[in-house]
Amino acid sequence: MSNSIHRILFPTDFSEPAKHAQKYAMAFADRFGAELHLLHVVPENPMPFPDNASSWTLATTDQQWQVEAAEKHLLQVLEPDWSQSHRTVRAAVIGIAVEEIMKYATQHQIDLIVIGTHGRTGLSHLLLGSVAEKLVRLATCPVLSVHPQGHQFVIDDTTRRPASAPT
Repeated sequence: MSNSIHRILFPTDFSEPAKHAQKYAMAFADRFGAELHLLHVVPENPMPFPDNASSWTLATTDQQWQVEAAEKHLLQVLEPDWSQSHRTVRAAVIGIAVEEIMKYATQHQIDLIVIGTHGRTGLSHLLLGSVAEKLVRLATCPVLSVHPQGHQFVIDDTTRRPASAPT
């Protein structure tokens, strides 16, 4: 069994919790010299809708536009200086988030998934579920689920060291 991390997957929905988890993904990529994969999943259209001719169609052109917009957004997620000095891979796909993330992780031999969580509770958690929670249960590699509140161990300023770190 290898204890090395070569490839890290950071699935993002471009939300604030995802931006917070991104710091952790980048810190792990720095620490292990790992390749960082950024993935955005455009949700499938859950239902067809009637078009002008009164037939039922799926808006595949709209989904393709969303993929293209996500691909452009993924190019802006990381600071250019960081991207130039690290190995990165970016992808946008259409599908069900958990399934696509797991498929991507398997296909690309991902060693660690770092994902943000919204921390929903109650009815919204029951109705929407949690992609992060499902990944923790189902993924075949370790998953770091990062909540935006609470204890943090990643320092924003990369030049500063925590008090307990050796100099």
